[in-house]
Amino acid sequence: MPDHPNGFWAQAQADPDRHVLIAPDGETWSAARLHAATNQLVHGLRAAGLERGDAFAAVLPNGVEFLTAYLAAAQAGLYLVPVNHHLVGPEIAWIVSDSGAKVLIAHERFAEAARAAADEAKLPAAQRYAVGEVAGFRPYGQLLDGQPESAPADRTLGWVMNYTSGTTGRPRGIRRPLSGKLPEESYLGGFLGIFGVQPFDGNVHLVCSPLYHTAVLQFAGASLHIGHPLVLMDKWTPEEMLRLIDRHACTHTHMVPTQFHRLLALPQETKDRYDVSSMRHAIHGAAPCPDHVKRAMIDWWGSCVEEYYAASEGGGAFATAEDWLKKPGTVGKAWPISELAVFDDDGNRLPPGELGTVYMKMATGGFAYHRDEGKTRQNRIGDFFTVGDLGVLDEDGYLFLRDRKIDMIISGGVNIYPAEIESVLLSHPAVADAAAFGIPHDDWGEEVKAVVEVAESHRAGDALAADILAHCAQRLAGYKRPKSVDFITAMPRDPNGKLYKRRLRAPYWEGRERAL
Repeated sequence: MPDHPNGFWAQAQADPDRHVLIAPDGETWSAARLHAATNQLVHGLRAAGLERGDAFAAVLPNGVEFLTAYLAAAQAGLYLVPVNHHLVGPEIAWIVSDSGAKVLIAHERFAEAARAAADEAKLPAAQRYAVGEVAGFRPYGQLLDGQPESAPADRTLGWVMNYTSGTTGRPRGIRRPLSGKLPEESYLGGFLGIFGVQPFDGNVHLVCSPLYHTAVLQFAGASLHIGHPLVLMDKWTPEEMLRLIDRHACTHTHMVPTQFHRLLALPQETKDRYDVSSMRHAIHGAAPCPDHVKRAMIDWWGSCVEEYYAASEGGGAFATAEDWLKKPGTVGKAWPISELAVFDDDGNRLPPGELGTVYMKMATGGFAYHRDEGKTRQNRIGDFFTVGDLGVLDEDGYLFLRDRKIDMIISGGVNIYPAEIESVLLSHPAVADAAAFGIPHDDWGEEVKAVVEVAESHRAGDALAADILAHCAQRLAGYKRPKSVDFITAMPRDPNGKLYKRRLRAPYWEGRERAL
């Protein structure tokens, strides 16, 4: 345990004037100011009827309101449900309804989707709040106005309930049981010790990806709880990231390989303009990183470039730059709080060197998929769970991933599940059969391709492709939408109806290292 008080709230009381947050607009927030806003939000949510174990949802950009919501939930025994702000109304409505969220907080930037979601979820007007102006929503300030800045009574540790998609296409909430303990009784920043990140120690954490992502919020929250000021980016650009690292002497951050790719594409004179030597831990995950990109980043940024393997459900493995250079391609060895294993299809544990399905086990407790006992029971062997990746453990315990989940598309570090896209495609009257999968994209890693078998009385062609893409645009978030449509006479299926998606996908990956 650190010598400093554990948790943001205790630290804010001990040193209220300490700067803890630099907002995207450059405004600096003290611990006392953020603490007061957090307490007011807890009082406001309770006044709105929320009790321990209840959930509230947030459709917010990176900003003070997001961190306030996170801290409020964590000390009031509530579940914060972060919602991907790229989703459209029906997608958000599903999460709001499924989570049982009693309050929705949205930003005016996402007004149309938030309003449609609240209407579809039949959320009462008194339970809708907006940062900025959204028709039919109350001002966010009403949740805080008139509420005391003092700590609430009956403080108890809450949690984040992230939603992750599955092969059924419907996202499911990952719900962990509440401990009932005081927030300070759990070492909330201990997660970062896995990566060698120490409490205080002059560390500054740069948030350069959306906080609705599980890992991004976990890294940011853990950093705040062990005394690291946060520097928030709203919209990421490569040069602005370099500027902020230089300006604020940022020491650690969470990234995805697409960001590496775009940083490396900057002109050399732009790279030379900024000092990034303060970086101690540039930790990346969420998607495979091509070897040449990883080597180039290590050449530029040095040994701070580190990698992990995990899932929203838990993790995982970790590799330092030294580990990776010693064993190129590895995603690392098991975390101290987890165990890795490789099993065959019959549930037998495989020895080192044999390819199988990668399973993980966490020592910190289990989880369940909210309202989905079947999915919770699936893909488990005892206390181990899998998200479907194939891999090999070597004699030294280092994990090498040999394949990604069979059908999942990873674009810019974001998981995209084809079943949801295919369901939308099949709702078009001209589509008899459909498949969605990832094809190579130099910047994002993959982009979504749709292949369609046309229904009788309809004709394949550019006009139909444009109409199908427009159909998807009304029903799917931008990052999920197919970027192009190809037509096929008949889908390759076996007699039982199983789609041979590999046959469809393989021609697009010929000559590429990520071919499946």
